[in-house]
Amino acid sequence: MNNEMPLWTPSETRKAEAPLSKFMIWCGQHFDRTFADTDDLHAWSITERGDFWTAVWDFCGVKGERGATSLIHGDDMMAARFFPEAVLNFAENLLTRTGTDDALIFRGEDKVAYRWSWDELAADVSRLQQAYLNLGIGPGDRIAAMMPNLPETIAAMLAAASIGAIWSSCSPDFGRQGVLDRFGQIEPKLFIVCDGYWYNGKRQDVADKVRDVAAELKVPVVIVPYAGDAAALAASLSDGRTLEALMAPYAVKPIAYTRMPFSHPLYILFSSGTTGVPKCIVHSAGGSLLQHLKELVLHCGITPGDRLFYFTTCGWMMWNWLASGLAAGATLCLFDGSPFAPDGKVLFDYAEAEKFKVFGTSAKFIDAVRKAELEPIKTHDLSSLQLITSTGSPLSPEGFSFVYEGIKADVHLASISGGTDIVSSFVLGNPLKPVWRGEIQGPGLGLAVDVWSDDGKPVRGEKGELVCTKAFPSMPVMFWNDPGQKKYKAAYFERFDNIWCHGDFAEWTPHGGLIIHGRSDATLNPGGVRIGTAEIYNQVEQMPEVLEALCIGQDFDDDVRVVLFVRLANGVVLDEALVAAIKTRIRTSCTPRHVPAKVIAVSDIPRTKSGKIVELAVREVVHARPVKNMEALANPEALHLFAGLAELQS
Repeated sequence: MNNEMPLWTPSETRKAEAPLSKFMIWCGQHFDRTFADTDDLHAWSITERGDFWTAVWDFCGVKGERGATSLIHGDDMMAARFFPEAVLNFAENLLTRTGTDDALIFRGEDKVAYRWSWDELAADVSRLQQAYLNLGIGPGDRIAAMMPNLPETIAAMLAAASIGAIWSSCSPDFGRQGVLDRFGQIEPKLFIVCDGYWYNGKRQDVADKVRDVAAELKVPVVIVPYAGDAAALAASLSDGRTLEALMAPYAVKPIAYTRMPFSHPLYILFSSGTTGVPKCIVHSAGGSLLQHLKELVLHCGITPGDRLFYFTTCGWMMWNWLASGLAAGATLCLFDGSPFAPDGKVLFDYAEAEKFKVFGTSAKFIDAVRKAELEPIKTHDLSSLQLITSTGSPLSPEGFSFVYEGIKADVHLASISGGTDIVSSFVLGNPLKPVWRGEIQGPGLGLAVDVWSDDGKPVRGEKGELVCTKAFPSMPVMFWNDPGQKKYKAAYFERFDNIWCHGDFAEWTPHGGLIIHGRSDATLNPGGVRIGTAEIYNQVEQMPEVLEALCIGQDFDDDVRVVLFVRLANGVVLDEALVAAIKTRIRTSCTPRHVPAKVIAVSDIPRTKSGKIVELAVREVVHARPVKNMEALANPEALHLFAGLAELQS
């Protein structure tokens, strides 16, 4: 993508103050070499992975015993082990500060607001740790939580990590079967839930769901008060208690941290589950900590006391990433509920009031703000804001422009992409480089990211598969209940031998950045030519008539044709003129092959709990094939809109 001028270039002062600049100097001194720029640093981080990750450990001040060996079996993706002699505790590395300064700030829409100091957070972790131990929970045991993004959720996770237990969470909007599909596989020893939650200004009851799930899991249940009656819900369970009752017997005392091997399991995260029962992806304490510190400190520039915000639920890996901000000494700004309740200004009000340094969100939110014609650049004081990150789906070029025109002109905008699979990002921002419209700035340090053709060769100037050619610390430890690691191997190493194939359709740019064109398994193939769905969305979703779009390839007449579904703005009708305008825009801005054969209006578009549209599920419905796991969807009723559409038969 050739743009004449970048949207943003860091000032010399910003670059000099960035932790990444200080890290380059530090590495130069400790490894007796100089780095011309961050591209040079990245090359070194790949060729000398052991030295690089050792540098991250030391520079970021990881607490633990590192050991003398940084990497063994480094040429074998599945067998590679980082810091095989190391021991550490994840919670010990997150509870980095003491005192009365804010550690956690919380807002639940406009209904609830409170904050915890570092001392208050540590006190709750101490008491929860004692309670867990009294319940017989120890290293390797699982604690499952169906919780909003509350301070109590962070504390419960840290207490689990402090004793070497494994944490797994989802958001309370998951349906009964969706919760059981996840937690039923991992057999937790404790189930932590809320008594209700707020969404779009309304109280959402979870009591019946909690009772149903608890009856299946058959473990003790802890009820956290938030938007209901915790005592009544606890009383209705065979083995239920409120959070207060759980912690009441224990006085605050110093937290005892159990140091475990680097690769000891910390989290179990779940795949989206739209093609079957969710896969249980196990992530290590050491790998998660090092990768997150690298991203938070070096790529995002977080320093102690900074205010870090990410709009996320506890069912999305960005919650795990956000929690690690404590390890960088940041104050976490938590939010739960709808980002448009009571109105679209609520998150910008929060950013202004609490002086966010980092505002993390999704491409869909940025586009929704743009379409709502909001202009925070005029209505809010965002002078503290230095970084906006966007993920969840590719941010369109128009989304890039809107951030600088409608939110803040002098801000580092970092589009990032990775996933649950690595609990982090493959490609993300670089505070020392300019931002170009529509481009992710580059690969993460220590990650041998590339784009390969179908025949396994690196490509430039054309689209291909996003791969990682060398092992890295935040690869999953394993999949839960995966004998012989068959599911693990099939998920990432089936396409190319000993090469991680991530499943994204990507392209290098002339600036050394990347563009993600969508998921590979959703790529369209009309006439045998591969087309990324994001290329089409980037055009049609800029039209004021279209709120949202979803594109699939339909098997038709011995070929594949492109079918575009659109959710229209209020009062808009999909007539021949609008269809023609949509097709003309796509043809003009993309290619004739991108032009859909059919454009069909639908009243809703199905998405996962984390807000990602589900192209594969729609494709299955259109072809009259079963969708294996409707529970993975936030709005499963929307999928029925695509079944048996007469327009698809001609």
